[in-house]
Amino acid sequence: MDLEWINHISPQLATFLLAMLPIAELRASIPIALENFALPIWQAFGLSVLGAFVPAVFIIYLIEPVSKYLIKHFKWAKKFFDWLFNRTRKRFAHKYDIWGSIALMIFVAIPLPVTGVWTGSLAAWLFGIEKRSAFLFIALGAIISGVIVTLLTLGISNIFQYYG
Repeated sequence: MDLEWINHISPQLATFLLAMLPIAELRASIPIALENFALPIWQAFGLSVLGAFVPAVFIIYLIEPVSKYLIKHFKWAKKFFDWLFNRTRKRFAHKYDIWGSIALMIFVAIPLPVTGVWTGSLAAWLFGIEKRSAFLFIALGAIISGVIVTLLTLGISNIFQYYG
């Protein structure tokens, strides 16, 4: 992935946009903001959490009409969305059965690839979680994930040194 475009925009905007990318999300934006851009913790954290959350709005509101349109007009789309929806159901169903909406927050909070806001938003839509509740638990999960990534990036022992 060519990230040369980052050098041509402000560090704050770059952090926000990096956090919006699937898979990268704030797992990439926080370390880059702190280590490469030398942004203050509050900026790196805040911009990353906000940027990571933006796709949730689009996914929760637009995935259904977009997927229906694509399936109707393109042969490959049915195969892709069947794969994506089945994969997401498999990863999340058991957790949702046990924990309910709290599982959504925990799933988003775990800072690993294929967890996070993008997949959590898709899961919220697939499981019919009420939109306000989904947004709340996704936001809380993103905040928790941001804290975890920030602590891992800085090292727990160095956090108080850096914060100053």
